[in-house]
Amino acid sequence: MTRDSRTLWLACEKATRSRSRRAVQGGVALVVAMSLAACMVGPDYRKPEIPIPAGFKEGVDWQRAEANPQAAISSTWWRMYGDDQLNGLVAQALQANQSIAAAEAAYRVALATVEENRAGLFPVVKAGLSGARSGGNIGVLQASSGSASAGGGAGNSVIASASVSWELDLWGQIRRQIEQAKANAQSSDAQLAGERISIAASVATDYFQLRQADFDIRALKEQQDIDSRILAMTQTGFVEGLASNDDVLNAQQTLEIVIADLQATETTREQAEHAIAVLTGTPPASFTIAHDPDYRFSSPAVPSALPSQLLERRYDVVSAERTAAAANAGIGVAEAAFYPSLTLSAEGGFAHNTLAHLFTLPSRYWTLGPDLAETIFDAGARTAAVHGARATYDEDVANYRNTVLTAFQSVEDSLSSMNHLRSQASAFASVYDSNSRLFASEQAQFDAGAVSQQNLLTQRLTLIQAEQSLRDTQALLAESNVLLVKNLGGGWQRDEAEVASVPAAASAATSSRASEAVVRPAPERSAD
Repeated sequence: MTRDSRTLWLACEKATRSRSRRAVQGGVALVVAMSLAACMVGPDYRKPEIPIPAGFKEGVDWQRAEANPQAAISSTWWRMYGDDQLNGLVAQALQANQSIAAAEAAYRVALATVEENRAGLFPVVKAGLSGARSGGNIGVLQASSGSASAGGGAGNSVIASASVSWELDLWGQIRRQIEQAKANAQSSDAQLAGERISIAASVATDYFQLRQADFDIRALKEQQDIDSRILAMTQTGFVEGLASNDDVLNAQQTLEIVIADLQATETTREQAEHAIAVLTGTPPASFTIAHDPDYRFSSPAVPSALPSQLLERRYDVVSAERTAAAANAGIGVAEAAFYPSLTLSAEGGFAHNTLAHLFTLPSRYWTLGPDLAETIFDAGARTAAVHGARATYDEDVANYRNTVLTAFQSVEDSLSSMNHLRSQASAFASVYDSNSRLFASEQAQFDAGAVSQQNLLTQRLTLIQAEQSLRDTQALLAESNVLLVKNLGGGWQRDEAEVASVPAAASAATSSRASEAVVRPAPERSAD
């Protein structure tokens, strides 16, 4: 080849390479633009429609007495009972309870899943360095191909490489996966809040049951003492012929019933104490709460709520709705499998038989090109996946609607219980007041010698039982008050602005911060 012809050939090759490079760059730019402007397959999510009543059926009186229907329950609602020991137990449970720790870990897993799916939108870059020495037949083959020195049967190879691959999200499959992961994280967030509310409510309920048992134990022990004295008097009367054997049997039976009730009540108290120990993360053997039979129960007013507010305040409703949203995104993920996938890849590096000459221009190599893949036949697997995704969505929507109905029911039940327990407590208070006056009258007659001691003791028993009925009803009212708080959302409310930024929270989530972030109290407003 002459000098002029060689120069012309090099110029033509250079121009050809330049046109190829421009074509590749233009193709890449076109594909990137198509990826950024691509639509997402699958249905866009719309919150399922739920029939919402205007008010609560059993809360008519309670609703009429409200000062501010938009008032929110405090996130530290247990403090409204004014018991420092209860406050300490709840605080300890929120820090040490293992169910909360497990739910918090599950929430962090959900946040990490969001970040993992987001990473699919970006290219994957890899680099590697390898070296090998081969001999025998492989060395001979390498020598014959020119990759090793022709003078021997062994050869070296050193490779330094880097590769980039990028699967373009043309049909929105990755974005649907992110959407699904975000909804699942929001559902997990609500579940964590629900676990905290449930644990706090359980501590308060068990604590009030324990205090109820404190009074009942003292009352039953006093009844046992009085019944023992009445039995002794009845036995003496039987010996003297003033009482029948039936009277003795009846007195003995009354005493035995009180003894049995006392044992059952002591069991209740011990088990309530054990439950509180476990809730606070303490072994029951090293946990004790001192008796306080004079404990005064309180049933403070709970800020009201409208039925529509439960859709934001009830953690189980929020969790169920977010689960349905995740299932809707899953339909798009399944449908995207019907479309081809496009992956851009590039690889380059250096390869030589000695490290000293590795990073030289003659040792370089590179590859660049797209990879378009499409499934031609899968025996209906993708169609089945879409059908399954749609069925899962229908199931989750039905569960969501059922959760909403159950939420309405639980609030109605709590309102009904509160209304009737208030009336019941008022009636028992009147009964106790009447028996107090009767006992005072009986005591005056006994002091005057007009009635027997047995009559006085019998009236004293009636008074103790009246007080026990009153205190038990007050304890039930306090427990029902706690349940109402829980059923109304317990001081947690979904924050639309915060849950929308779940991916940002995932990157900075730690164990302590995630635990604090999930319980977001609704803004409190002062009542008029």
